[in-house]
Amino acid sequence: MPTYQANPWDALGDPSRRAIFEHLAERPHSVGELAERLPISRPAVSQHLRVLKEAGLVAYRAEGTRRVYTIHTAGIARLRADLDRFWTLALSAFKAAAEADDDDDDDKEAS
Repeated sequence: MPTYQANPWDALGDPSRRAIFEHLAERPHSVGELAERLPISRPAVSQHLRVLKEAGLVAYRAEGTRRVYTIHTAGIARLRADLDRFWTLALSAFKAAAEADDDDDDDKEAS
């Protein structure tokens, strides 16, 4: 049975999740450490981490009774691939527009 995986872009659309993600980009943190650094409760931090985990953006390891969360590099690679695809499309569109403009200029000079 396939598992549900949230869209990473949607997951990062929430300011609290984005702040958690940015803290984790600095270094791994436990839920308690994140809650101390943010203006939200521990249960809220846990809920946001669950969404980020479902989106493939964070992973955790158990250390005794606590979980230490870190950035999941495969999730970052997925975001990067999306950005690369968007960038390639934008550059292709720019090239086509520039070439069309050159063709229009050539047509005007030939007249």
